[in-house]
Amino acid sequence: MNIQSIPVELLRAEFGDAVQENILLAPYTSARIGGPADVLLTVKSADELARAMQFIWEKEIPYYMLGGGSNVLISDRGIRGVVVLNRAKEVRFESGDQPQVWCEAGVIFSNLANRCASKGFAALEWGATVPGTIGGAVYGNAGAFGGDMSMNLIWAELLTKNGREKFSVEQMGYGYRTSILKRGEIKAIVLSALLGLKNAKKEDVSVKIEQFSERRKATQPPGASMGSMFKNPEGDFAGRLIEAAGLKGTRIGNVEISTVHGNFFVNHGETKASDVRQLIDLTIKTVKEKLDVELELEVELAGEW
Repeated sequence: MNIQSIPVELLRAEFGDAVQENILLAPYTSARIGGPADVLLTVKSADELARAMQFIWEKEIPYYMLGGGSNVLISDRGIRGVVVLNRAKEVRFESGDQPQVWCEAGVIFSNLANRCASKGFAALEWGATVPGTIGGAVYGNAGAFGGDMSMNLIWAELLTKNGREKFSVEQMGYGYRTSILKRGEIKAIVLSALLGLKNAKKEDVSVKIEQFSERRKATQPPGASMGSMFKNPEGDFAGRLIEAAGLKGTRIGNVEISTVHGNFFVNHGETKASDVRQLIDLTIKTVKEKLDVELELEVELAGEW
């Protein structure tokens, strides 16, 4: 389906000014890299997201979901069809002996972790340094500092072809940085999530978040990146392997394998996605040749390659 055959007028009639054509996606990604979307549709609530997706599925329009734009490398040619930009950000806290927080999928994870701290709720401290949205975290079982989504999720509300359904944490089929969604075992969109929290002293939670943030600053580079580029192989670390292969500081165009942490590729400005892709291929090839380990991408490649 090319841009001429996308029913833009129908989309506009349904969603008004939320529909924009030929929009560059680089500003919407954490790496600041990526070409244009034929159509960008911005949604601001879980209900709007559900309505948009039902419309897109019904009309069989190609689509791509974009949240915080981390963990994704969008090609220079961009993405055909409709890119749905999720800005659904409602949050509701429930206090008591077993506190919980319900949040829409477009909520920025790090913001939520800090809001929990300010209310004296623990259990999400690990998420204070995680880039991206709750939807992305539910989709990919995001994790850091010994915590991950499988430890907090009570249920996720998904939109499937059957409508809106709640999936328990067990039904999400979580593994290391994966789920039934990421493996493509079901076709569904994350609308919202209910997460379990714990009561704690505000100061204790804030101190823990501060410690995690300091650790992350000390071990990971500042600047625009996609987050961890490769999954950690069992019993090892991708960053260690990349460093052992002598690749730290390797640069193609304006993208560089960080000298601080080998598993981060830093955009030094005006970087092409094709340069990042070249550096990915070089890294996989070199680590395989020198250390006989097959690195697997954690970052998703999106668009026309």
